[in-house]
Amino acid sequence: MNASFLLMDHRRAARSLGAVLLPAGAEGGFKSVAVDSRKVQPGALFVALRGLASDGHRFLDQAFKAGAAAALVTRAGMEKAGFDGEAAVSGGAVLIEVDDTLKGLQNLAAAYLEQFPRLLRIGITGSSGKTTTKEIAAKMIGGEKKVIMNEGNLNSETGLPIAAFGVRGCHEVGIFEAGMNRRGEIGELAAVLKPHIALITNIGSAHIGLLGSLENIAAEKKEIFSRFTGKETALIPEDDPFRDYLARDVRGRIVFYGKKSLEASGVTLRDRGLAGTEFNWEGVPAAFGLPGKHNAENAAAAAVLAKSAGIGADAIRAGLAAATSLFGRGEILGGKTTVIRDCYNANPDSMERALAFCDGLEWKGRRVYILGQMLELGEYSRAAHERVGELLAASRADSVLLYGEEMEAAARVLAEKGAACFYTGEMAELKKEAARTVQAGDLVLLKGSRGCALEELTATVLLEEGV
Repeated sequence: MNASFLLMDHRRAARSLGAVLLPAGAEGGFKSVAVDSRKVQPGALFVALRGLASDGHRFLDQAFKAGAAAALVTRAGMEKAGFDGEAAVSGGAVLIEVDDTLKGLQNLAAAYLEQFPRLLRIGITGSSGKTTTKEIAAKMIGGEKKVIMNEGNLNSETGLPIAAFGVRGCHEVGIFEAGMNRRGEIGELAAVLKPHIALITNIGSAHIGLLGSLENIAAEKKEIFSRFTGKETALIPEDDPFRDYLARDVRGRIVFYGKKSLEASGVTLRDRGLAGTEFNWEGVPAAFGLPGKHNAENAAAAAVLAKSAGIGADAIRAGLAAATSLFGRGEILGGKTTVIRDCYNANPDSMERALAFCDGLEWKGRRVYILGQMLELGEYSRAAHERVGELLAASRADSVLLYGEEMEAAARVLAEKGAACFYTGEMAELKKEAARTVQAGDLVLLKGSRGCALEELTATVLLEEGV
């Protein structure tokens, strides 16, 4: 195995974790990291994670047969899975034994990043807009520096650490978004990344069913600053109700960002409807093509982040102009109808923004709003969906189609207000109704949580041939 291709040798990995290496003097190292035995490539480190449905220790044999160079394991996990570690080591396997493989993965990723002291590490978190802000910032910063970021939505307790192993010596800036599905996750990811610059997009009601209150969400997101030592920079939205709390006791430089501070510095924004927003950045216009106030806010956040990273005005303007919509995140699809496909995710805040945006557009045709249920709201779900019903009753929608069990609350509010709507819990029925409802020239909004898979309606609402 050519050491120039190694991420880390086995002995160094074990030392960094305070782990037991079997065999003790194992030579060589690993070239990649995998947590799914089906994705193991020759020379990989397989991390045997214990999940809700299965335990990775059950797949150690498969991982080694696929060519794993080593496995990160626990003794209890091997015993429970009936995996004979001694026999495996005798047969040439290398085991790195820790108390907790998830923590081991995270600590190993942190140790790996320490090998790149010149890498500018950037962390992004918030209730919404993380991925879009990251992608725009990467385009801006990438105009001047070699950038790496976690691809897609790999922002979890395992996704971010695995993405960290993609860093190479050529990279100058690493941009990593940090998401969370449980209390304490942002702090764990901050410990992996130890960001030099960290940005919070906003504090909203996404995941409120998991954390119980906006105050708890703010406390969790603030953990992105928890590894600051005093030299780092915290970027905090100036208009967020939690701005002062987020800034309190942060060890580092605080920068409040947003439309007001941009305008104070001479930057102006002009809304262009479905065509996006025109930024006038330091006296030169730049067309930003993603529509909606929320996307303009994401772009502004990315620009402030890029500027904090030392990026010049030309690269920032070029990044604004190069920004494109990601799948299901405010995509504008045109044909016989115009479709706003914003169905990658939904929460009360983003749902309200989407409805306000569509209502505010100058549109000669009809407006058809197709909304799927919002998930992960827990005990707040009923009230949140009733609020959607109230917003729809006051909206400019000509037709409303609602989908999913939780959306029944919205349908009930509309009925009480004497407003017509269609409601179903079956995708097949929703498709049929959409086909009956949508006409050429309509503006159609598709908005719902990822689990609703509203993208299945795309061909139908675009009135494509053969549907």
